[in-house]
Amino acid sequence: MIEINIAASTEDLLLIEQLAHTIWHEHYVPIIGLDQVVYMLDKYQTVESMKDQIKSGSFYYLIYYNKRSVGYLSFRKEQNVIFLSKIYVLNNFRGKKIGKTALFFIENMAEESGLSKIQLGVNKYNLNTIRAYEKLGFKNIGPSITDIGGGFIMDDFKMEKVLSNNSK
Repeated sequence: MIEINIAASTEDLLLIEQLAHTIWHEHYVPIIGLDQVVYMLDKYQTVESMKDQIKSGSFYYLIYYNKRSVGYLSFRKEQNVIFLSKIYVLNNFRGKKIGKTALFFIENMAEESGLSKIQLGVNKYNLNTIRAYEKLGFKNIGPSITDIGGGFIMDDFKMEKVLSNNSK
């Protein structure tokens, strides 16, 4: 059973910080290298940085599979879209429809808020993830290169899914 619960406490954010450390080392070191993974974790996935993101309008959620924390997601509302900034699942739990369930959760959040699209960025070398998003109705709408400091860039594709239940 998959559950998605808002991260409502410092303990929840500490759990996300720990999940991020494991997931990013499992998945992203081969794609962007250890130095950039360490930099991005320190910049974006510490308890304090997540608290700052929440104060600025982001939402964080923990993902549970059979009562075990296996991942997390984060998004923010921007005009007529939800921008999905993070959706991560532990490697051992991929292929169990957890990511798909999380995306449906985000679609429901967007529709309940009257938003017409979901947008996200995905590393252009993260091919399996790109294919998974495409299977779920996302379209590649172009490159997005962002200087994140420390001599690092995020070399992404911007992807978008237009939600059918809204006319905006």
